Amino acid sequence: MNTANYHNNQAIWTELLPGGHHWSGRIQKGTILRFKSLGAQANVSLFCVNAADVLERFNMPDSLKGQHTAYLKASNVLYSDLGRVMASIVHDEHGWNDALCGPSRPEQIEKQFGTRTFQDARNDMYQNGLDSLLIEMCKYGLASQDLSAAVNLFSKVAADENGALSYVSSDNTDQTIELRFEMDCLLFLSAAPHGLDTSPSYQPADIQLSLFKANSLTDSDICRDACSQNQRAFQNTARYYALSNI
Repeated sequence: MNTANYHNNQAIWTELLPGGHHWSGRIQKGTILRFKSLGAQANVSLFCVNAADVLERFNMPDSLKGQHTAYLKASNVLYSDLGRVMASIVHDEHGWNDALCGPSRPEQIEKQFGTRTFQDARNDMYQNGLDSLLIEMCKYGLASQDLSAAVNLFSKVAADENGALSYVSSDNTDQTIELRFEMDCLLFLSAAPHGLDTSPSYQPADIQLSLFKANSLTDSDICRDACSQNQRAFQNTARYYALSNI
């Protein structure tokens, strides 16, 4: 996919998200955030809310149901619980982003990798996705009751005939995923391992974050025109901003 269709490839901001660490910030409508994995076994647990109204947040069930999918990839969008588009996946070199398992939990990380506390290792402690997201969310007055399902970028899971999910290991080095933000969002990220990751050691990949100014939408858009449900969600978002600016 040619990213030139979506931005001019001139980054206006870059930052390194170390593996296992967490991050949050306000991402403006009309920008594209690129995630680049700098190593194998990358995972980024992502959650977002409307920056102007934090009661509006990413809705995983509607995002999957409305787009008739069990995972997210290029051409898919992230719906809010009010039927609007929060962000669109305009570029995805991984091709399968888990939206079912949520962020890793403390007991999952401890079972797979053991325990390494801040007192033991300072910033090299073993962190989990759930606590990491909540740490970032509390900076904006949000708490556990505000966190619903998250997306796990760079992570694929598969179901067996009994419905049990397992992690599909792969080398994600240098893969990129780009999200175009259709709404001003508070974005919360954790680069802790996926909860089902079976790696023998705790070595989550570093993630390079880069922000670009998005090109204007054209008459044909890979995400908006992927299905009629997406078109309606884009219309809802356009109406929201039109009425907000009166």
